[in-house]
Parts: sequence; C-alpha cells; structure tokens
Amino acid sequence: MAAFVLLDGRQARRAAELLERAYGNASYYLKFGTPLELMVAAILSAQTRDEVVNAITPELFRRYRTARDYAGAGPEGLMKYIGRVSFAGAKAKNIIGACRILVEKYDGAVPRRMEELLELPGIGRKTANTILINAYGIVEGIPVDTWVIKLSGRIGFSRGGKPDEIERDLMRIVDREHWRNFGYVLKSHGKSVCQSQVPLCSRCLIGPGSDAPICPRNGVTKSG
Repeated sequence: MAAFVLLDGRQARRAAELLERAYGNASYYLKFGTPLELMVAAILSAQTRDEVVNAITPELFRRYRTARDYAGAGPEGLMKYIGRVSFAGAKAKNIIGACRILVEKYDGAVPRRMEELLELPGIGRKTANTILINAYGIVEGIPVDTWVIKLSGRIGFSRGGKPDEIERDLMRIVDREHWRNFGYVLKSHGKSVCQSQVPLCSRCLIGPGSDAPICPRNGVTKSG
C-alpha cells in the first residue's frame, strides 16, 4: 500500500479554498425548527442516514414539543417514532436523559456553551458544534462526521484517526470564516464526487486531471 501523503500547509489551504468555492452554499442537512429539535435530530443522526432522520422527525416533533415532554416520556414511547434509526433504544434513553438535565438545570432550554452541551447524554463535540453553529450562530470549531473523517484522510488534510485530532488539523487549514460550513462542504463533495467506495477522481476539481491536481488520493485503489 502506498505511503500516506499529508499535504503541506500551502497545498492544504489551496485545496480547502477550491472546495469552499465549489460547495460554499452547502448547509446543514437535518430539518429542525428550534434548538431542541436540532438537538434531538442530531442525537438521532449518529450512524443513520439523513433521509431516515428527516422522515421520522416531523411526527416526533408534533408529539414532543418541549424538553419536559421528552423528560416525562418513557423509552418505549419514543420508540414508536424513532424505531427506524440505528441504536434507537440507546438514543431514546439519551434524549430523555438530556432533556431531564435541560429541565433541571436550564429551565428546558438547550445551553449555548460547549462545556455544558458536552455534559448531556448522547452529545459529543461534533454534535455540540452542530448545535452551536446551526441553532445559535456560535462557531467554536468544525463538526467532524464520518464524511469529514474519510475525506480529510483521503485528501491529505489530516492523518489523525480521531475526530478531535482531525478537527484541530482542519481548524489550522480552513479560514475561520468557513469553519461553520466546511464539514458540509466536505460532505457535499463526498456525496457528489469523492464517493465512499469508488471516488470519481476524473471529475474532481483537485483530482489528477484537474487544473489543481492536489489530492494525493490516500487509500484509493479504484476510481472513476
């Protein structure tokens, strides 16, 4: 297997700029109306396709409107609505547990501070970043999901194996003004071109046939 290639700072910044230019309109992909709805949808989305979450949340949100509604629910009640997502039982318990804390400590409101969000069940740094950015416009970092992990390694932005390491590397590369949507930029690029199993390198704006052949294609054994 070929050695991993990490882009140097200039190359990485150029690649990030080109991707941001191409997918700059990319935005968060789950549907919500309130910070609470966003928190619930984000918890449900772990290892579950966006389309599945967006299909089940309208009915869920009609039934449960406040943190108190969720806090007073039993897991079996939530399961009627969320049974299609992966690890539904664990997610139901996390949602109920998180909402009980919201009721007890924050008068039912979703907090606006990273350290407070990280205390809630089912919420790691990726989800906390997602809530802060999309509910409150507070940008402290870059949400790192499975697409960001895959493409950050493939493109050579980071050799990190953990989301926190990858986030730190991306924050050094990407202009702060683009932190809020860069994860969605990578996801859009992944779904349209840099696909999981067989990336379409011949169509890539930083691929081998482009005007900016920057991407080292780490781990790619077959491409289109």
